[in-house]
Amino acid sequence: MAEAYRAIPITERVYWVGAVDWTLRDFHGYTTRRGSSYNAYLILADRVTLVDTVKKPFKEEFLSRVASVIDPRKVEVVVSNHSEMDHSGCLAEVIEEIRPREVYASPMGVKTLAELSPSLSTGITAVADGRSVSLGNMTLSFMETRMLHWPDSMFTYLQEEKLLFSHDAFGMHLASHERFADEVDTAVLEYEAATYFANILLPYAGLMTKLLARVDSAGLSFDVIAPDHGPVWRRNPGWIVERYRRWAQQKRAKKAVVVYGTMWHSTEKMARYIGEGLSSRGVPAKVMAVDAFHRSDIAYEMLDAAALVVGTSTLNNNMLPKVADVLTYLKGLRPLNVVGAAFGSYGWSGEGTLQVNEVLKEMKAALPLEPLRVRHVPTTSDLAACRELGEKLADILNA
Repeated sequence: MAEAYRAIPITERVYWVGAVDWTLRDFHGYTTRRGSSYNAYLILADRVTLVDTVKKPFKEEFLSRVASVIDPRKVEVVVSNHSEMDHSGCLAEVIEEIRPREVYASPMGVKTLAELSPSLSTGITAVADGRSVSLGNMTLSFMETRMLHWPDSMFTYLQEEKLLFSHDAFGMHLASHERFADEVDTAVLEYEAATYFANILLPYAGLMTKLLARVDSAGLSFDVIAPDHGPVWRRNPGWIVERYRRWAQQKRAKKAVVVYGTMWHSTEKMARYIGEGLSSRGVPAKVMAVDAFHRSDIAYEMLDAAALVVGTSTLNNNMLPKVADVLTYLKGLRPLNVVGAAFGSYGWSGEGTLQVNEVLKEMKAALPLEPLRVRHVPTTSDLAACRELGEKLADILNA
């Protein structure tokens, strides 16, 4: 009987043995409309090695792929690049089943794995930054990448193949039978890679810039980049590296995102006029209602936008709950170099707009204009003021 799942060769001696999650639609509050994959890799060295495992429900798929190449009990070495449970969820069971001679993780990885599972509190060896491990005819070297995006994260580099196992870096959430980036539509790669960076890695953009500088100074070159999610980069891996370099710098385009929540469409009218004012001065504006767009869609648009304009009605002396949700999410992502503005309609007290302005201030957005508030339904002159706000913001971005 044929195996249910087969390994896919990456090189002559490295295989993908991960799992595809076709149904995943949420990852830490980030909408994953195309599902995801949990990538793990098998190295057929003298000392057979596994790099990472998979999310616990996918253990059998993972071991079936390994078994399509070699008896899993012949695996001597396991490397855990990242302790998050979508990569370590079945690690304890796999270790118990295949009995490898050695298991390696970063120093923080050893600590984190012990905290996640009592059975992982012993038997894991910490590999310091810069250390190498011989697999007989091949060599692994390790580089700690702390807080990209967990404290335990590390790169593993297979020297003879010039292959980087990059944990969550350079990945994306994409369920697919295509295992290589060159088999996937470029527009899909561009969107999913940017969405992943915007929603997962943006808070650590400064660390990413430093890491890429470390990689450059170390003189490392990659023929293949094998991340823990999404397709493998076997041709022109520099494509994704250069995008990470650009996104990490947070250089802003002349673009604005106008986000709003509305009760009786008054704040919506204001948002539309602000968007018209921005676009009339050559600044494209994405107008996004919180009832229609998910927070992660807004985060994607904010990856390169220079302005964030946020509007809300006032409900029970507060901004609308969905506006608060989006702002809390964006605040945690810590976008830099952004110009902000607040606006909104209200009936009685009008605190919502002022609260938005305070959150923008906490996000360290530049706030060159006073919050714009309108009582009840905006008049013709109120809407003219909205358009003028958009024009003024555009002039600031164009300066």
